Amino acid sequence: MIVSGGKGFSMDDMGVGGVRDGHGEKVFESLRLAHYDYKNLLGGMMRKFSWMLLVLLVLGCGEEVTKEEEKPEAVVETEPPPPDKITWEKDGKEMALIPAGNFMMGDRKGTGTGSRPVHTVTLDAFYMDVHEVTVGQFKQFVEQSGYNYGGNWDSVAKYSPGDEYPIVLVNWNDATAYAKWAGKRLPTEAEWEYAARGRLVGKRYPGGDEITHDDANYRGTDGKDKWIGIAPVGSFEANGYGLYDMAGNVWEWCQDWYGEEYYNDSPTKNPPGSSTGSHRVLRGGGWNSFANDLRVALRNSYDPADWVIAYGFRCVSGSN
Repeated sequence: MIVSGGKGFSMDDMGVGGVRDGHGEKVFESLRLAHYDYKNLLGGMMRKFSWMLLVLLVLGCGEEVTKEEEKPEAVVETEPPPPDKITWEKDGKEMALIPAGNFMMGDRKGTGTGSRPVHTVTLDAFYMDVHEVTVGQFKQFVEQSGYNYGGNWDSVAKYSPGDEYPIVLVNWNDATAYAKWAGKRLPTEAEWEYAARGRLVGKRYPGGDEITHDDANYRGTDGKDKWIGIAPVGSFEANGYGLYDMAGNVWEWCQDWYGEEYYNDSPTKNPPGSSTGSHRVLRGGGWNSFANDLRVALRNSYDPADWVIAYGFRCVSGSN
């Protein structure tokens, strides 16, 4: 029973259209309208709240995006690559970069056991003299350092008659003394062979599997090779690394002691050569050599204290 204004009415008096009693109908209608207004008010508030929340979210995300966009990119500093060519200050020699890499060292077709077995060697980058050390540069070393050269200058002039010719009649000790004075060193046997190959893979000579007098100065004369003896440095084309006379002209001293069986247990990375021995390694062949002696993998050796008319050297810097 619902009581309104002293007059009661039951729920049974209510039909689909509301309360049949006139006064009750007004009360019910008022309640219905109040409920409707409340729902509208609540719905409107919720809609406003939702829009405000959406606006705040959008504005917030926009600020984050803006902040991300305004954030400066991190600058990654990288060292510039080393130059392909440098000039060494002490002796003024031009040097070429020999990049780090690996190669197959040795010669499957070589005679004897010295150049076998063929094995993989990995080397760090280093710089190598573009030319063999010349007479003029060796004279400068002797004059500036006071080094007691034990060779014969008259004999040097006989075979290398000018400052632009490679120095000869220098033993391993002379070559090492020059390298130390210049702040460099002699190349290891592995470095020398890697550099002499000039990026070519598996070839026998610096320019390929064949060699002629158009490529190098060795025994006899023909083509570009017009010298019966030693030629001035750089008289023939350079190899793939920009190095001259890596075949012929003069043999070149290396840092290593010679070990006949060294290739059987040589380290893979930057092999330093045998730790002991009686002879030092020579590479490259000379002006009085046969073509077969100019192979990049051929190994020669000699007493480090002896002077020979076809022995010279060049230096390297870097690596070990």
